[in-house]
Amino acid sequence: MHQQLDAIDWKILAELQRNGRITNVELSRRVGISAPPCLRRMRALEEAGIIRGYRALLDEKRLGYDVTVFAMVHLVSQAEADLAAFEERVRAWPLVRECWMLSGEVDFILKCVAPDLNTFQGFVAELTAAPNVRNVKTALTLRRSKDEASVPLDESSKA
Repeated sequence: MHQQLDAIDWKILAELQRNGRITNVELSRRVGISAPPCLRRMRALEEAGIIRGYRALLDEKRLGYDVTVFAMVHLVSQAEADLAAFEERVRAWPLVRECWMLSGEVDFILKCVAPDLNTFQGFVAELTAAPNVRNVKTALTLRRSKDEASVPLDESSKA
């Protein structure tokens, strides 16, 4: 689909990343086309899976989640069934906000938030006791240096 995107599609994507709540009328004005074709293009980008959804970005600290920790998980077995079972279990843990399967020594890295260290320690005990988990290493974050939820859409990234 990347090769099928034209300059207008890229403008639509850039505008929606800046403000997902923009009206179709305003979006069409900013990208230089009328509202009906703008809406059709936006729907096509959604149907193609390029636009996965829309959401509000919340500040976890203001909502009481003061602790952010990365947990590196090493499994006993990397058989596909065991990897899938772990991924399914991760989806059920609300403190886990992101989960990435990795190559190398660590099988998964989890980005977790918790209201306090005690809550996170309880979660680590549950994680460590989960089937197929060999060990867990954690890294408590000190501060966020960058938090960019968007995809880079500058010209150099499109090549």
